Amino acid sequence: MTPTADATAGRIGDLEHRRAQAVATAAPRRRGALGARERIERLLDAGSFAETGGFVRARSLGDGAQRPYGDGVVTGYGTVDGRPVCVFAQDSTVFGGSMGEAFGEKTVALMELALKTGCPVVGLNDSGGARIQEGVNSLALYAELVRRNVKASGVIPQISVILGPCAGGAAYSPAITDFTVMVDGASHMFVTGPDVIEAVTGERTTAEELGGARTSNSVNGNAHFLAADEEDALDTVRDLLSYLPANNLERPPEFTPGSVADSAPLDAVVPDRLGQAYDMRDILHAVVDDGELLYVQELFAPNIICALARVEGASVGVVANQPLHFAGVLDIDASEKAARFVRFCDAFGIPLLTFADVPGYLSGVRQERGGIIRRGAKLLYAYAEATVPKVTVVVRKAYGGGYAVMGSKHLGADLNLAWPTARIAVMGAEGAVGVLHRRELAAAADPEALRADLVAAYEATHGTPYLAAERGYVDDVIAPRDTRAHVGRALRALRGKRAPMPERRHGNIPL
Repeated sequence: MTPTADATAGRIGDLEHRRAQAVATAAPRRRGALGARERIERLLDAGSFAETGGFVRARSLGDGAQRPYGDGVVTGYGTVDGRPVCVFAQDSTVFGGSMGEAFGEKTVALMELALKTGCPVVGLNDSGGARIQEGVNSLALYAELVRRNVKASGVIPQISVILGPCAGGAAYSPAITDFTVMVDGASHMFVTGPDVIEAVTGERTTAEELGGARTSNSVNGNAHFLAADEEDALDTVRDLLSYLPANNLERPPEFTPGSVADSAPLDAVVPDRLGQAYDMRDILHAVVDDGELLYVQELFAPNIICALARVEGASVGVVANQPLHFAGVLDIDASEKAARFVRFCDAFGIPLLTFADVPGYLSGVRQERGGIIRRGAKLLYAYAEATVPKVTVVVRKAYGGGYAVMGSKHLGADLNLAWPTARIAVMGAEGAVGVLHRRELAAAADPEALRADLVAAYEATHGTPYLAAERGYVDDVIAPRDTRAHVGRALRALRGKRAPMPERRHGNIPL
């Protein structure tokens, strides 16, 4: 072997030694938890991961502290179902997964790579927060990361997976991303932990009650998906990515059209009486491919359904009132949940399919004081702003402001359909009769009999979809069993939709 070859062999040996040091990780501290690299391997296609910044080392603090390779975060790129994706995984075995300067710079560089290449970015979060030893440098990198999140918003899909603690400043980056997945019993996300809260306010609570996966999914709405374990969380991410385009300039992926359920039962799904509830999911499963929907924030504001699905192999975003919960009324939480989902679909070119059965906005002192006007207006704004294809089906009641906001023609819906069971009016018959005929009813010898006659007369005219159809506010009244065929035809017709908007920096949604 020549001297040159000897020298090269020595350098390769040194490289291999350093690489072994860089990829060596300690066992996770929590039972059932995977290591950072294991998580990436389970998420990505086998053998597709290419690491970036593997030889980056923690900054020297001048006190003889260790400077491990990677600095507590593994970054790189690979594929999911053959499609490119960037990913970072925080390593809780290195400085507790806390963010230091090198850690932050690696993550920011990955975000920039994702933006340049136009691919989704997935963050696997398991961090103790800011690295106290590095002081303001750590805080600065949190702000730099958030700036990249904002820069990427609406350009590439951003998905956060919380696999352990995510506290303080670390929680704000996932809050800006598009979707957050949490693991039941293992994930926690809050600004201030239980100990600090007790010290400051005297309130006693636990991490699980404060910001556990169930609290974040059902109470405060900070998370979008609840996973049973880490494997389920990573499977959820893979499933979610299958509905999404790589970036805002590409169409969502298309698949061979799935099977369609027997739609004949739809003719009998809506009860005759308005007071009787039914499950809107029965309708949705009969319309979308294979009856499959990926529900978003399923446990939060259950009076409205948001889900990703496919119709004839193409992705759609489904928004539907759920009569099983509060009669499908729109309250603050439902309005904000749906508004965010509508805006996400619009940002990434996913058509919107709306099913309306709504009595209106929820009234009451708590809702008014909580800002139902300002916060309910978010859904109006989102629908009016959206330029993707919008198809609406009015299933039963569509009253007052609820009719207007749930994908009506007046907010820019392209094609509106109604079932014969639809009742489109300012308010329900009972309320309308009480207002319009108050004096007559007060003077009547038999007010109940008169009320029944007036209600029947109101329902025969205003309690139908036909006045709206006469005005062109509804394009067609269809038999429920024909919904899938009409929806598929409408979405095909709208594939080439063009909707130029006025030139502006951005709108001012009522936040």
